[in-house]
Amino acid sequence: MKTILVPIDFSEVSRTVMAEASRLARLAKARIILLHAVQPPAVLMNYGIMVNTVMTYTDEAERRADRLLGQLKTGLRDDGISAEAVRVTGSPAQSILDLAKRRSASYIVIGSHGHTAFYDLMLGSTTSGVLKRATCPVVVVPSLKRTPRKGKRKRLRR
Repeated sequence: MKTILVPIDFSEVSRTVMAEASRLARLAKARIILLHAVQPPAVLMNYGIMVNTVMTYTDEAERRADRLLGQLKTGLRDDGISAEAVRVTGSPAQSILDLAKRRSASYIVIGSHGHTAFYDLMLGSTTSGVLKRATCPVVVVPSLKRTPRKGKRKRLRR
C-alpha cells in the first residue's frame, strides 16, 4: 500500500492540504500519515527564556497538536481512508524528511503559505526545505490567499 505523508501546521492552508491528500489517497488507494512537528521556541536574548517557560510552552503545544491530529485522523477514517497521526518535537523540515524516509513515503503533500522571499530568507521555509531534499514526489498545495493584484500583471507582447 502506498503511503502519503501529510505535514500539518494547523494553519488555514491545512484544510486544503487535507482535501488534496484525501483525493490522492483515494485515487492511489493509499494510507495517510499526518505529521505535526512542534518546534520549541528559539532563544533570542542573551539571558534566554527560562527553561521552565520553554518546557511549559512545548508541553502545551504538544498536547494541542495531539488533540487536533486525533480529530483529523478520525475524520479521515470516517471517510474510509486509512490514517495514522504522528507528532514530533523538532525542526519541521527535517522531521518531515526523516519520517518520509523511515516510512518509505510514496508522496508528501504539503502546504505553502505564500510568504515573500524575504520571509523565507530570514525565517526559512519548511516547504522549500522539503522540496530541495525530498527523495519522493512532493505535491505543494498553494495558500488560498494568493490572488493576483489588479493592474500588476505583465502582458505578453506578440
